[in-house]
Amino acid sequence: MSDTPWLTIIGMGEDGVAGLSMRSQDALAQAEVVMAPPRHLELLGGTTAQTIPWPVPFSDGIDHLETLRGRRVVVLASGDPFWFGAGSVIAQRFGAGEWAAHPGPSCFALAASHLGWALERTTCLGLHAAPMARLRQNLAQGTHAIVTLRDGDAVGTLAKYLCDQGFGDSTVIVFEHLGGPQERVTNHAATTLNGTFSHPVCAAIAVAGLGNALTHASGQCDDIFQNDGQMTKRPIRAITLSTLAPKPHEHLWDIGGGSGSIALEWLLAHPSTRATCIEPREDRAANIAANADTLGVSHRLTLVTGSAPEALPGLDTPDAVFVGGGLTAALLDDVIALPARLVINAVTLEGEAWLSAAQAERGGDLMRIEIANAKPLGRKRGWVSSYPVVQWSLSR
Repeated sequence: MSDTPWLTIIGMGEDGVAGLSMRSQDALAQAEVVMAPPRHLELLGGTTAQTIPWPVPFSDGIDHLETLRGRRVVVLASGDPFWFGAGSVIAQRFGAGEWAAHPGPSCFALAASHLGWALERTTCLGLHAAPMARLRQNLAQGTHAIVTLRDGDAVGTLAKYLCDQGFGDSTVIVFEHLGGPQERVTNHAATTLNGTFSHPVCAAIAVAGLGNALTHASGQCDDIFQNDGQMTKRPIRAITLSTLAPKPHEHLWDIGGGSGSIALEWLLAHPSTRATCIEPREDRAANIAANADTLGVSHRLTLVTGSAPEALPGLDTPDAVFVGGGLTAALLDDVIALPARLVINAVTLEGEAWLSAAQAERGGDLMRIEIANAKPLGRKRGWVSSYPVVQWSLSR
C-alpha cells in the first residue's frame, strides 16, 4: 500500500484555485473525488474529478467520506481548516497517515492584515455556529476581536448584541468575500450598522462603550447572576474560587448550585474548563441555565436537576467538588470518597460540626470567614455582620 495519504484537506480562499499553493493545485489535479460545500465547488470551476457537495448535517459528510477511503480525495474548506473549521473534526475520524492538509490564510489573518491589528493581541472567535454570548467575556473597552458569522443576517444580530450589552459605541468592520474579487468592507458603529450583507462574512470589532465588563479575577459582581437570593455572595465566592483553584481542562461538580455562580465563574476562568451543576429546585436550575446562556458558557455546563447524593452516580468524574448548599452527613461521606479536591462551605452549626470532625480526621484546611458591611444606623453608620461561613478544603 502506498504511504501517500488518500485524503487531502485544502483551505481555499475567495480567490479560488488561483490563490492556492502549488502543492494544493497538484493535489487537486490528481484528485479522483473533490468533496466540498457548494460554494467551494463553484470557486473550483472545471475539474475532471467527481464532485460531491458536502451534505447537511455536517456529520453526514464525515460518514460519506469514510466510504471513499482508498481513492484520491480532496476536501475543500475555507481558509485555515484547523481554525474554527472542519479540519480537526475530519482529522479525529481518520488516522494520522491517511490525510494531509494544505491550509490557506484564515479570515482572521486576512482581516487583521487589512486593519493593521496585531493578531496575537486580537480575540478570534468562531460565531458562525455559536451564540453571540460567546463574546461576553471579551467585551471591554479597548479590546479588538475578529469573529466569523453564520450569514449576512448575523451582522445585524451582532450589532444588536453589542448595543444590548452597553457597547453600542464599538466600531464594527464587516468583511464580505474577504480576499476575493467581490470583497467589500463596511465600517460603522454598532448603533448605526445596518444594510444587507452576503455570505461568507466576518466582522472585526473595536470594542468601546460603557457596558459592564466582566472581571478576569475571581468574584464577579453579584448582579450579573440572575438569582432569588440563594447564591454565594461576591467576597465568599472570590475566596471559594481561589481555594478551588481552577486549572485548564478540569471538571467541577457544584453541588447545591443556587444561581450557579461558583460553577459559572469556574467556567469563566479558562475556556477549557467544564462544570456539572446539581440543583434540586427547578426554578433555580432555570436561573442557572439563563446565567450560563448570558455568559456564553452553556456549552461547557452540564445542569442536573436533582438532589445530592442521589443525583451523583453516573456523572463524569470531577477534578474538584464544591458543596455550597444542602450539606448532609451522608453527602459529606460520599464526596470525601471521591478522588477530587474538595471545598465545602457551611453556615449552620450542624454543618460546622461535620466539617470540624472531618478536618480533625482527614486534615485539610478549616477556615472561618466573617464579613461585615457598613450600613446606615440612624443618621450614622454601623457594621452589619453576615452569617459566618466555615470552609473546609482538602487537596488530593
